[in-house]
Amino acid sequence: MAQIKYHMNIRDKLSLIQSKFKAKKSRFNNFGKYNFRSAEDILEGLKPFNEKYNVYFTISEKMRSSFFKDESIPVIKSTATIHDAEGGLSIKAHAIVGVDLNQKGMQVPQQYGSASSYGKKYALGNLLLIDDTADADASNDHSGKTAKVTLTSKKDPLFAKAIKFVSEGGAVSAIAGKYDLSKEIKKALEDAQPMKTETL
Repeated sequence: MAQIKYHMNIRDKLSLIQSKFKAKKSRFNNFGKYNFRSAEDILEGLKPFNEKYNVYFTISEKMRSSFFKDESIPVIKSTATIHDAEGGLSIKAHAIVGVDLNQKGMQVPQQYGSASSYGKKYALGNLLLIDDTADADASNDHSGKTAKVTLTSKKDPLFAKAIKFVSEGGAVSAIAGKYDLSKEIKKALEDAQPMKTETL
């Protein structure tokens, strides 16, 4: 009796990749003291699946404007797509990130680059169902010390580092766990968080 060969469709392939894919958090954020992965790390980790399932991945971006707190701000829409080389079909996932042009300590190319990197990573994360929470162990202080450094001034060099950390996806709560923040500083950090929507 002849064996019937089953051809996976694009949804089956994506489901298998989602269940098997692992991307190491090979990078370390010195300010937040946690490990993380970049979009480049994710794409590198996907290469073995390209040949195995005869698929390939792409990322694209579009610029547009949006209104936030009555101000027009540039927004980057990142789209991660898995393409089936056999059937020609594809599945997409998106992430939308606002570009904060008022970030202190960053020039305009850095502001756009930061938002672009954040959007690409989260679009891929949405497509592959990646849990991208920071490693808890990496941000814990096991030294037994209870004293915290106080961060109350925007002129403090730590503030620029904190803004960069938050704009790249770091949590304000992680900073608050390490530093005593004034209300003004905490609000500034919360305002610096990228706007993100996660939709398939």
